[in-house]
Amino acid sequence: MSPAAAAARATSFAATFSGSTTPSSRGLLRRPFPGTPAPRRAVASMAVSAPRSPAAASFLERRESERALHFVKYQGLGNDFIMVDNRDSAVPKVTPEEAAKICDRNFGVGADGVIFVMPGVNGADYTMRIFNSDGSEPEMCGNGVRCFARFIAELENLQGTHSFKIHTGAGLIIPEIQNDGKVKVDMGQPILNGPDVPTKLSSTKNEAVVQAELAIDGLTWYVTCVSMGNPHCVTFGAKELKDLHVDDWNLSDVGPKFEHHDMFPARTNTEFVQVLSRSHLKMRVWERGAGATLACGTGACAVVVAAVLEGRAERKCVVDLPGGPLEIEWREYNNHVYMTGPAEAVFYGSFVH
Repeated sequence: MSPAAAAARATSFAATFSGSTTPSSRGLLRRPFPGTPAPRRAVASMAVSAPRSPAAASFLERRESERALHFVKYQGLGNDFIMVDNRDSAVPKVTPEEAAKICDRNFGVGADGVIFVMPGVNGADYTMRIFNSDGSEPEMCGNGVRCFARFIAELENLQGTHSFKIHTGAGLIIPEIQNDGKVKVDMGQPILNGPDVPTKLSSTKNEAVVQAELAIDGLTWYVTCVSMGNPHCVTFGAKELKDLHVDDWNLSDVGPKFEHHDMFPARTNTEFVQVLSRSHLKMRVWERGAGATLACGTGACAVVVAAVLEGRAERKCVVDLPGGPLEIEWREYNNHVYMTGPAEAVFYGSFVH
């Protein structure tokens, strides 16, 4: 490739990213630090001159020949994802092993997961697949689906209120972008039948597992099991604890013991919950395949369902997570759970893999 052609390609590459950006290591283009003035929709520019040496030309040619994954980093209450435009194929552009490397916060981009926007099936507008930071694939992700909706709006250049039918491993999910920029998601009906969650714990209330006893590290925890398309184990405390103060617990110690417990054949997400009032809950989460995260949308939904089943809360609650609040409502007339919260782009970039 001639120096002039390399320069032209580099200029074209820079123009594909909207928003003011600055270069960094590992092939990333990052937004400036907070406080640096930059128009939101400005087109990035890059001054390019002909390479000064054969070594520089060789580097550019090598970079052009390598596979670069273009992405947008999104976050929903601090639960962050690498969003990939995969609309041209039903096969993810990276493998689970590559996704784990990309999610590494020291040697990759850093994220809780990689999400792919794929062609819709069975009447859905799009299909959503996600690889966790450990390379495992969950059925779906509540915070991720809000980011998914905002990413679609950007890809399709949509303005105002829009809703989409999203095919996921947990079934059909319908997010709606609202006028204030938040995303309201119809998460469907909770699954309460124990074997379908799945859990091996015996049912305690009809077919549901509500306030069942689970022994871990010398404590007898009371747990309620709910699936929002993915399994959740919700606890408000243990027999030996008078009150559960969620900030006092080291989740990296206790979380894996719930996740990998024999009672959960598909592993489980675990929510530790503190009741502030009948309409205000506080939770921390240990996510299956991702560990302690700042937020979990399906987890917040499961928490409100569990709180209602245990008689601790009303059907409409604000749930405080480390990354911020979510509004959750479990409607009685149709048994659907609705989640409302923010999602926003953080930066645009590419990753050589």
